[in-house]
Amino acid sequence: MPIHFTTEELADRRRRTAAEMARRGLDALLIFRQESMYWLTGYDTFGYVFFQCLVLGADGRMTLLTRAPDLRQARFTSVVEDVRVWVDEAGATPEAQLRDILAEQRLAGGRLGVEWHAYGLTAAGGFRLKDALDGFCRLDDASDLVSRLRLVKSPAELAHVRRAAELVDAAHDAAVAETRAGAFEGDILAALQGAVFRGGGDDPANEQIIGSGPGALMCRYFTGRRHLSADDQMTLEIAGVHRHYHACLMRTVRVGPPPAEQRGMHAAAVESFLAAEAAVRPGRPLGEVFDAHARVLDAAGHRANRMNGCGYSLGATFAPNWMDTADLSMLFHGNPTPAAPGMVLFIHIIVFDSVRNLAMTSGATVAVTASGCERLTRTPLDLVVR
Repeated sequence: MPIHFTTEELADRRRRTAAEMARRGLDALLIFRQESMYWLTGYDTFGYVFFQCLVLGADGRMTLLTRAPDLRQARFTSVVEDVRVWVDEAGATPEAQLRDILAEQRLAGGRLGVEWHAYGLTAAGGFRLKDALDGFCRLDDASDLVSRLRLVKSPAELAHVRRAAELVDAAHDAAVAETRAGAFEGDILAALQGAVFRGGGDDPANEQIIGSGPGALMCRYFTGRRHLSADDQMTLEIAGVHRHYHACLMRTVRVGPPPAEQRGMHAAAVESFLAAEAAVRPGRPLGEVFDAHARVLDAAGHRANRMNGCGYSLGATFAPNWMDTADLSMLFHGNPTPAAPGMVLFIHIIVFDSVRNLAMTSGATVAVTASGCERLTRTPLDLVVR
């Protein structure tokens, strides 16, 4: 079976989750985040695009309600034994079937936590869920419960992150090798993703991000590929992925000699990255990492060219986004979440000068240690010119 952690580790995760449920006075947890299901049970699917729910009782009992295509998927990839199927048909009401399961488990009148903040639970599904359970039980927002536990990675998880970091380094090198005047962005993407696949990795939870020319000032994927010119710039924000665990890099690569202004942007971006990296300290708020990066860029005259965040945590994530628990771990001013050993952070420095149409970025993945952090990606911070 493709379950990538020992049964003992998965059981320990569920015990810790149950302990936190007890601390919050919850009788059960209704889980809709695919990341939570994967972390707790190994369950691996993209079936969360339809209604599905994992019920975790305070006693550790688990019941998964899903569709027929995921019945075998759950049995193949997870330790969940009690899998129920709701039937696709006109007027289907899986929320009512979930209520019947909760009644069977004597949870009527109980206090249930819900992962309301989940891509696996649309607003429409959430409204139907509330209607189905109205008067049946009390519902508390527990969207952060498993996510907070997932922030700190176990040694077994960190092993997958380290492999992901090796894969993203290989992807970067493959991309740079394809970068030259006249190169097609599609060939660069194929080379970098091919390096991940050949290394035993997975698809990223969102698209690999590439942009050249004016598109180098984007930090989102957009469709439409172009060929590089003899005087060009290309921004890459890419991930290596192993068993869904992500490690990321961000770089802007020059084609042709960079202007002096862009060399200055590179120097500021690297200095800003190093300041942010040095600000990662266990017990200190993650907001301080952003503040350190901002001080450097603002002093260099790039206040208008920087972003209002400079990274987030990484882990095992599913589409549509590779950011892990971004609501808790985004590197922005004032974020009170304390860094802790075992956290994995993607620090990215973005400087986009729209007046001069110049881009410069620098980003790497780090793991928080007992005294600071360890950079997991090995690609140098030097400006690459092709």
